[in-house]
Amino acid sequence: MMASEPVARAVAEEVGRWGSMKQTGVSLRYMMEFGSRPTERNLLLSAQFLQKELPIRIARRALELESLPFGLSRKPAILKVRDWYLDSFRDIRYFPEVRNRNDELAFTQMIKMIKVRHNNVVPTMALGVQQLKNEQYRTRKIPTAFDEIHEFLDRFYMSRIGIRMLIGQHVALHDPDPEPGVIGLINTELSPIQVAQAASEDARSICLREYGSAPEIDIYGDPTFTFPYVSSHLHLMLFELVKNSLRAVQERYMNSDKDVPPVRIIVADGAEDVTIKVSDEGGGIPRSGLPRIFTYLYSTAKNPPDMDCPSEGVTMAGYGYGLPISRLYARYFGGDLQIISMEGYGTDAYLHLSRLGDSEEPLP
Repeated sequence: MMASEPVARAVAEEVGRWGSMKQTGVSLRYMMEFGSRPTERNLLLSAQFLQKELPIRIARRALELESLPFGLSRKPAILKVRDWYLDSFRDIRYFPEVRNRNDELAFTQMIKMIKVRHNNVVPTMALGVQQLKNEQYRTRKIPTAFDEIHEFLDRFYMSRIGIRMLIGQHVALHDPDPEPGVIGLINTELSPIQVAQAASEDARSICLREYGSAPEIDIYGDPTFTFPYVSSHLHLMLFELVKNSLRAVQERYMNSDKDVPPVRIIVADGAEDVTIKVSDEGGGIPRSGLPRIFTYLYSTAKNPPDMDCPSEGVTMAGYGYGLPISRLYARYFGGDLQIISMEGYGTDAYLHLSRLGDSEEPLP
């Protein structure tokens, strides 16, 4: 159903007003302390905060999606994402004020649906960028200023991580039977070795499905070591890094009779950071290619998947956003991701993770 002109205009004005407000950062320590007592009162306070905070963050993104360079805003995939943001803005703004437990439960269901609506934002945005790229190549107009788009996507995806963290944390605090040490999405006793094992199994099964075989993965580190972190974030980053390493090794040794070297994962518990190294002998990346691996317009895959129908399934490679988005997840909590390559030998990825319980800094 198309919104009538006055309604659409009213929504646009409202988006403009909310998009100019200042967003409020929440520190992870606060999330952990607040979430450790998920009383009815605390959940009500959390919902009331989100009812004010989410429209600001969502409106800002909707406004940005309308003013992208090179005509990117007019690409069908980008228009689709913009509509998701406008629908979500509307849903929250027109939801009655949250005043009691029943309101809070209804609000929680609604923001849960918003999170699901936005599940495919990343592949759909990638499709929009791909549509632009294809058009530029066809018309031979390759803009040198793709930096602008890259900076926008970094901001956009970082904001998306923040929105999903706020919604996910609030929704998860309703779990009537959380695991010991788990506060919403935050596992205060997360074992990086266990997450590395799970991510490795997932990545290997995709490699097996795609190539029929997969290199071994060796994991080193103290299995009893734990620290506070969001396990879904760590799984996503490690899965991406291991998947890249498996593919590099697999493609390098596919037609070789040499022994296939394993991918190695090393977990180190430092005083400031927890560092995880994913190391492979997959031939490395040429030095000229290294600056591009963190841009959203580059993929090392020989045949990128068909971008006109982003699939739900995970492929080994090709959209060109696994590494930049993994780096944003690391940076979201004050960590980082570095890639060091030896062309002709292999690649080491260093994932630096901050110890979350210590941080008073507001998250983006």
